[in-house]
Amino acid sequence: VQLVESGGGLVQPGDSLTLSCQGFGLTNDLYVLGWFRQAPGEEREGVSSISRVEDATYYADSVKGRFTIPKDTARNTIYMQMNMLKPENTAVYYCAAGRYYSDYVLLPGGMEYWGKGTLVTVSS
Repeated sequence: VQLVESGGGLVQPGDSLTLSCQGFGLTNDLYVLGWFRQAPGEEREGVSSISRVEDATYYADSVKGRFTIPKDTARNTIYMQMNMLKPENTAVYYCAAGRYYSDYVLLPGGMEYWGKGTLVTVSS
């Protein structure tokens, strides 16, 4: 299994940015794909996830209404559309795959495969 992220970069506060994650070799028991982020000096946190077999999605409270996680099932690709970005959104964003989807929580320990991450910097 390989997850490849792209789309990070430097943007200004209030801007939008879209990240992509394409999965290779995904097995059918990996039901969930998700996005995590890790800011300098902080722990990795779950941002959003989506079920591969239905349209269920999860969003952390801090991004609800600003971020969306569309998917392209045929290409095994998910996206993170990020709007109204803030400086505190600066982090390395990671894509991950796991077996169990939850409507209520997204924890790093629940994921089995990780991408290498893509850096998003929000600064004026």
